[in-house]
Amino acid sequence: MPSKLSPEDQARVDRVINRGTYRTERGPFRIKTLFFGLILLLTVMSVLSYAIAWYHGVV
Repeated sequence: MPSKLSPEDQARVDRVINRGTYRTERGPFRIKTLFFGLILLLTVMSVLSYAIAWYHGVV
């Protein structure tokens, strides 16, 4: 798709994009870490909710 910007405007956009703020290198996406973190969070929340229910005599 051709650019709708003039060459001067495109040069300004390129300068801004190439600044340090926009050139942040990111690490690889770790799906296993996300999955195990989610499982850990759900387990902790389940145990906590069970403990609260047990404390109040619901269980």
